[in-house]
Parts: sequence; structure tokens; C-alpha cells
Amino acid sequence: MVSTPAFTAAELEAETTRLFKAFLHVDCTPGKSWDYEACRKFAPLTLEINRLKQEKDAVILTHSYVEPEIVYGVGDFKGDSYFLSLMAREAKAKMIVFAGVVFMAETAKILSPDATVVVPDRGSGCSLADSLTGDQLRKLKAAYPDAAVVCYINSTADVKAESDVCVTSGNVYDIVSALPQRRILFVPDRLMGENIRTELKRRGVDKEIITSDGTCIVHDVFDAAAVADARARFPGLKVVAHPECTPEVAAVADFVGSTGAMMKYVKTSEAPYYLMLTECGLVGRLQVETPDKHFIGGCRLCPYMKLNSLEKVRAALAAPRPDQIVTLDENIRRRAARCIDRMFELAPRD
Repeated sequence: MVSTPAFTAAELEAETTRLFKAFLHVDCTPGKSWDYEACRKFAPLTLEINRLKQEKDAVILTHSYVEPEIVYGVGDFKGDSYFLSLMAREAKAKMIVFAGVVFMAETAKILSPDATVVVPDRGSGCSLADSLTGDQLRKLKAAYPDAAVVCYINSTADVKAESDVCVTSGNVYDIVSALPQRRILFVPDRLMGENIRTELKRRGVDKEIITSDGTCIVHDVFDAAAVADARARFPGLKVVAHPECTPEVAAVADFVGSTGAMMKYVKTSEAPYYLMLTECGLVGRLQVETPDKHFIGGCRLCPYMKLNSLEKVRAALAAPRPDQIVTLDENIRRRAARCIDRMFELAPRD
């Protein structure tokens, strides 16, 4: 049990006000509030965590899908998998706390081997990453020996170690197009693989895309009929989807892109309403950062991301348990690092 240190009334009030201003427009999680009283309860934890970060020489990486009190209360860097991968590689801190899911914390350890990397909840898995093991990928590679093996970043360290190059939803089309092999074994997301096939054909790129059978439990539930209904009820609506959605949904969306690309699209476009076909945490960020925009219902919660909490972040930072500390076999780590480094080499520069 980690005890909370005492803070002055002035410190608590200032922190409560800071949090309340950040969360003023947030309303993205059913049954949860970020009103002033909620911020008053968060304030002792955020103050303690931010103090502990300095004492421990730590940084907190926060994925856009975790709750706003983590993203805006204690996060040093916030964003999608690719951005956080870059931050992990560049981090010079002794400790990295990854508020996201386990495969992301593994990626941080791959890129920052000398840092202590901790995850607030070891149960924060991922339906995509957990759908394929390194052993299963080796069998697929044996069946398609002439294929370039491309793994989505939502994969375990074992799978990355067996792959030629890692990709994100933001750079996958450019990287796959640049590979010399015509046959591509894309893992572990079947739906993204189908969307890659469609988009490359549209671009005139001749590739054969073979996939494994994983899907994202957040993005695979959206359907085109619901999109049609939303358009009928909200004239001028813009539909924004992630490429982990089904091809049927991608086909009727106004924009399909990565988490970072979806944020950029909303921030730089004009529409009376937006329907975000993605995780609700991203909607929370957009509500904070674009308070003039109007979002209608439709997002879904990721049960794995929502396992993160301020209490768990504090515990992992103050005195991490063995199960919270990410460890990797060095051979696997080195091979996975080559796979990710290849992504950095091939990914287009902004």
C-alpha cells in the first residue's frame, strides 16, 4: 500500500483547477465524470505522481485511449503507437511508465533496453497482439517462404522478432509499397490487411497480401448500417474511421487513418458533426483539444486500456511489483529492435 503524502490546501486547489480546466469539455466515458469534485479527488494522486517522476527520473508515456486524468494529469508524452515508439527510443529516463497496453511497454523496452520499463496493469493485453505468437508466425513463414513479413506494431516482441519490418496504421501503405517483394505476409490484423489490399490496388501498387486472422475488439464491431443511420440523422456529418475497421466501414467513411491522422483530420477540417469510429479515449482528447467541435455517439471502449488508472500508475512508479516490470530475452529484444529500426528507416518523414 502506497501512502499519499500531504499537500497544502493551496497546492491541492491549484491542481484541482488545472485538471478541471483541462477536462472541461470531456464527456466520453459512460458513467464517469470529470467535474470539479472528480478533479478534487484526482489532485492528490496527480501531484504525487508528478513529484515521484522527478524523484525517480521517470517519464510517463500515455496512449490516447487511456483516461483523460492520466493523459492530461500525469502524461509526459501522449499520442499513438508510432509517436510513443519514437519517444521511447529517445527517452533518456531511468524509468518509463507506459500507460497503454503490454505490447506497447514491450516496444519501449525494445527501444530503451537500459531503462526500467513498467506497465501499470499486466492484464492490459490486446486482442490483436494476443492473436498470434512467435511460434505461429514461424509456421506461417514456412508456408510462404518468399513473402516479406510485415507486422503491425500491435504485436508482441516475439512476433516482431520474427518479422522483417514493423509498421503502424499511419505508415503501412508507404512501407509495404517500398518493399521489393510482391508477396506480403501481414500480421496480425486481418481487417487492416484487407484495407491495405484495397488501398494499394487504388494506388496502382501490385502486391499480394496474405494475413493472419486477428482483429481489434474495439474496431471490428462498427458497421456500415449504423453509419448510414447517423448520416440521415446528422446532415453534414463527417465519419472518421481507423483502418482496423472492416472494409465495409472504411468504404463509407469520409476519412480513414491512424490515431494521429484522425486527430489531425478533425483539427483541420470543418463539419457540423463528427462520428469517430474508434476508441472513446481519442474522442476525449479531441473534446479537450478541439472544444468547438461536436461529436456524436459511436465510439467504443477498450477494456484493456481502461485497466490503467492513476492508482496503478502511482504504484508502478513508486514500487513496481515484479509482474509490472517488463523483461525480454536479449536475443528476442535485439531481433525485434532490428524490425522496428527498419520501420524508422522506411517510414516517410513529415
